[in-house]
Amino acid sequence: MPVHSLALAIGFGIITASILALSAIALSLQYSVTGIPNFAHGQLLALGAYAALVVQRFVDNVFLEAAAACVVGAIVAWLLNLLLIQPMVRRGAAIVALFVVTLAAAFALDGVILLMFTGTTYAYNLPPDQVVYVGPFQFTYRSLVIIGVSLLVMLVLHVILNYTRFGKAQRAVADSRELARVSGINADGVIRRTWLLAGAVAGFAGFVLAASTGSFAPNIGTNFMLVTFAAAIVGGLGKPYGAVIGALVIGLSMEVSAIYLPANYKDSIAFAVLILTLLFLPNGILATTRENLATQ
Repeated sequence: MPVHSLALAIGFGIITASILALSAIALSLQYSVTGIPNFAHGQLLALGAYAALVVQRFVDNVFLEAAAACVVGAIVAWLLNLLLIQPMVRRGAAIVALFVVTLAAAFALDGVILLMFTGTTYAYNLPPDQVVYVGPFQFTYRSLVIIGVSLLVMLVLHVILNYTRFGKAQRAVADSRELARVSGINADGVIRRTWLLAGAVAGFAGFVLAASTGSFAPNIGTNFMLVTFAAAIVGGLGKPYGAVIGALVIGLSMEVSAIYLPANYKDSIAFAVLILTLLFLPNGILATTRENLATQ
């Protein structure tokens, strides 16, 4: 195998992992506090991408586009929790019922997206890009920005989780919701804000994903959701830091495999890595479950 081809694949893998980490962190953060797998996560990504597109049609400003993606993702996630999840939780719904509800919400949001934007493939108005080399790795200026922004978002989330009252309350609720309530923590408020935060990150991830390819269709989030779940589970579902590790493993595996296999096998490779990980590390690479978030 040529060294140059491997370096190219690793470079592409780092870019994929950066985007995947944003999406997987949002999913794991929400799951760590609520214990509910959100199968409408992919639609939050898609809505973020479309929100940025709408803003670009009026004001071609990347910061406003990113802000719109975050706001729309946060609002839809908050409403999903307020109108669907929490009423069922208060009625004592089983986890299977909650799973079905998020799945139904995903189909409903897909319908809304198709109604508003049809099945047309849209493209962002992006400036010309240029290839740059960092050692043996090949990137573009846009991909370097994506990597840098992803790292910045991860750093901000690290600070929130570890050095703010909200982050400490999140860890307490993740460890034991009832004990958190006895300690004076408004667990329901923490859950609502967690959905907001996770939705904002997911919406932003959708914008970054669409910007990385330049064009996208309504299925952009659905396709990426499956790989997101793979990354989150490989790292340790419910462990935001594990999501970063899982994203790196999955992203590199997918891109390096393209040296040997056709590109349309990338998703299959992601799930092969997932299966192998679960065979030997059932709780993920960090050997944790969502209850261990409080020990971070």
